[in-house]
Amino acid sequence: QVQLVESGGGMVEYGGSLNVSCVIDNLASFNARAMGWYRQAPGKQRELVGSIQKDGSTTYSDFVKGRFTISRENARKVVHLQLNSLEFADTGRYFCNTAPIAFYSWGQGTHIAVSS
Repeated sequence: QVQLVESGGGMVEYGGSLNVSCVIDNLASFNARAMGWYRQAPGKQRELVGSIQKDGSTTYSDFVKGRFTISRENARKVVHLQLNSLEFADTGRYFCNTAPIAFYSWGQGTHIAVSS
């Protein structure tokens, strides 16, 4: 069973930075899969933040505006999300999954709270 384990969230000041990671267990085809970071703000639906293809190329949703960077370590089956210039609207729980369709059961996610 594929397990997605996110970590690294926390409270950060407005304009600050944070790096979150996701370990993907039991996904033999990880190297061939596009992976995505998603987020869910309080009271809102989950949305795609961005994705990384197997070749390392990335795409991001418009609200990222060049502030975030997704990377991957295929040997360790880990996906990272570097978040810079954080805004209040970035507060929420962040998840990883395959992209553009999330095939697997969601993990617990990791929560980011942007404070003033």
